[in-house]
Amino acid sequence: MMNIHFLELRQRVVYCIFFIISIFVVLFYYSDIVYDLFSIPIKNQLPQGSSIIATQVTSTFLVPFKLSINLALILSAPYIIFNIWGFISPGLYNYEKTFIFPFIFFSILLFLLGLTFSFYVICPLALNFFMTCSPSNVSVMISITNYMEFMFAIMLASGFSFQIPIVIYFITRFGIIAKDDLAKKRSYVFIMSFILGMLLTPPDVISQVLLAIPIWLLFEVGLFFSR
Repeated sequence: MMNIHFLELRQRVVYCIFFIISIFVVLFYYSDIVYDLFSIPIKNQLPQGSSIIATQVTSTFLVPFKLSINLALILSAPYIIFNIWGFISPGLYNYEKTFIFPFIFFSILLFLLGLTFSFYVICPLALNFFMTCSPSNVSVMISITNYMEFMFAIMLASGFSFQIPIVIYFITRFGIIAKDDLAKKRSYVFIMSFILGMLLTPPDVISQVLLAIPIWLLFEVGLFFSR
């Protein structure tokens, strides 16, 4: 029986690795198009005459490679999660499956919403602020490596922060903290939102504020649904 489970696990791991590699190959092959799409937030904010530059010899290869592998991992996440679910679900009771599966679905959905929100809202606003802060006699040249690291840091922080409604539900569902007690601690949650924004984003105030406010609002959403 153990051998059957081990073989199934190995098969699923192989499928996941093959899926990630396939996505990576496609993205890397079309890396020019992928990077053009990924650089839309900064291109829309760059002052006239400014550009994105490569400051290292290896950047021209490593940046498209890292971008492709990171996006491949993100895009493959739902497939990986559902393979994990397919492996463990046969050992669960029907009521456990009914209880857990919706949370897996909404967790993936919220993560993707967090990525989308950061890409179209947080990152453009933060980049716009930094571009307008540049003195008029300073030419803005953005490093391609720095831009990619900045974007992924905010996007991943936003994606994980959007899991807060589910976390709040489980905290109240299992009686770790009562709903009414949690509602009374709104002021502490508001402060913690800004602390999390500071810890999860690059060291700039704008990104921290733009992430802290959604975190606080997501807490309120989670509290509403937990009732």
